[in-house]
Amino acid sequence: MSPIQDIVMPSGTLSAYVVRPDGPVRSGLVLIHEVWGLVGHTRDVADRFAREGYVVVAPDLLADQGITEENTAGIGEAIAGPDEAARNAAQPKLRALLAPLRNPEFGALTTQRVRACFDVLYDDADVAGRVGVIGFCFGGTYSFSLAVHEPRLLACVPFYGHASFSDEELARINAPVLAFYGQDDAPLVGALPALEAAMDVAGVDFTPKVYPDAGHAFFNDSNRFAYRAGPADDAWDLTLEFLARHVV
Repeated sequence: MSPIQDIVMPSGTLSAYVVRPDGPVRSGLVLIHEVWGLVGHTRDVADRFAREGYVVVAPDLLADQGITEENTAGIGEAIAGPDEAARNAAQPKLRALLAPLRNPEFGALTTQRVRACFDVLYDDADVAGRVGVIGFCFGGTYSFSLAVHEPRLLACVPFYGHASFSDEELARINAPVLAFYGQDDAPLVGALPALEAAMDVAGVDFTPKVYPDAGHAFFNDSNRFAYRAGPADDAWDLTLEFLARHVV
């Protein structure tokens, strides 16, 4: 069976990369890609989780917005890299790609799509209702969103995602949250104390981990300028331990 499958939902179908372990199933994971779309790096991470025993559904949430592996290639490296001219050239491309994502209707649709992926895993006989979510950047943001909107979720692991929710919305989160950040990712790290306080008031089991000498996208080993092997390896180990406690 091809790993590319269609997720059927009321608003149509959604393409997703779906992989299963060769051996026994531990549980299920929704894996949400970065803002570059469903690229090779995301598929590789899905494969890594499958080797650990997880059924993984990684939806392609941006192809219908014109964001594909082909037209985002190299932009992430250019923005994270040392070449100022390359960064300046990449910025307008990035702004053009991201413009449709600022539409409130896009946010509602994307949350609906992520919830549909959750439902597919929740209803999978091997998964037996044991589902977590992991996401990176854009995907980290929508991992938080799934936690807000899905009370059956058992674990949430956002990597450098935004959590712009009201106190009332945060109080809906039932799943424990393990969130990763790079110290050099100034906007997110600057907002972290307020988020920690809000999570505490909401009664959410929220554990942030901030890595020094790392920035945004430190886990992405396909981005030679952003990737940091030490933090990435540590975050991987902590994620597996977290999932083993809460989802398996």
